[in-house]
Amino acid sequence: MNPALSELPAFLTTDSGLHSGYMIAQVTAAALVSEVKTLCHPASVDTIPTSANREDHVSMSMGAALKAARALDLATAVVAVEILCACQAIDLLSPLTTSPALQRVHAHVRAQVPRLAGDRAPSPDIEAIVTIIADGSLESSCGMEVK
Repeated sequence: MNPALSELPAFLTTDSGLHSGYMIAQVTAAALVSEVKTLCHPASVDTIPTSANREDHVSMSMGAALKAARALDLATAVVAVEILCACQAIDLLSPLTTSPALQRVHAHVRAQVPRLAGDRAPSPDIEAIVTIIADGSLESSCGMEVK
């Protein structure tokens, strides 16, 4: 996103003065990570005495499981944003190429999500990548065994 750090165009768009590129995707990832941080608060510290004050520690395991599931969903979306931006960076660095495994991942993502040429909402692209992460096809595309 920052040309001073990556030597790529700002926000991974060739017209950063005219287009916002993946600026909003970066903001989205930051917001998701912030929510994950709040979910990391241990559920066990929110225990409340039960059973007529005879049980002074309740694990709150269901709450912990729900928070863990939500954190996993959010983290998957953050990884999807990273993959989205990495694929755009690979496109912008052409004719340079990456490793064969990452070329296969790039091709698999590009079969679902086109290169960003002008501004568009990033949400459908992020969701498409979340789907291929969740169904295991992204791992399969780079030759990794899905278990």
